[in-house]
Amino acid sequence: MCKGLAALPQTCLERAKEIKSKLGVLLQKPENAIDLIVPYPEKSEKKPEKLHKPSCEEASQWRESLERVLNNNYGLATFRAFLQSEFSDENIEFWMACEDFKKTKNPEKMAAKAKMIYEDYIQSEGPKEVNIDHFTKDVTLRNLVNLSPETFDLAQKRIYALMEKDSFGRFLRSEQFQELLVN
Repeated sequence: MCKGLAALPQTCLERAKEIKSKLGVLLQKPENAIDLIVPYPEKSEKKPEKLHKPSCEEASQWRESLERVLNNNYGLATFRAFLQSEFSDENIEFWMACEDFKKTKNPEKMAAKAKMIYEDYIQSEGPKEVNIDHFTKDVTLRNLVNLSPETFDLAQKRIYALMEKDSFGRFLRSEQFQELLVN
């Protein structure tokens, strides 16, 4: 006889949430899918830079701060791949979306990006919801009324701090990072 969710041990609920999160990846539109709503894709502003593998010395400097990793294209790609391997890439994806949002000048594009960021990362039960407190969610929601490049700053700072405190240490101990130090 089922006694409802309240009767389930907490670990079962956590496991169910983890499985739901992992399955959500399968429901996302593939990167190469055709978007039927927009008949012509936007032209990219510039070609993506070719990633150059850093020297051992350069990679070892990444230990100094998460900021050094994120400011290096290869470092960002490596950190992102590490987080994807842990099924916890929503934080870096959110951080990158915020960085992109800050560079947006067109008000219509800014509004569309803000909506996407809020729905995907901030809104409760969003497909890539990041772990931020209710106060930060409320501030961010209020900031959406008058959009500016700083709209997501508080939430982005909280997620940066979370990555710095949690994921960054594991990244420095990871095989991906250690391989850069010996080659």
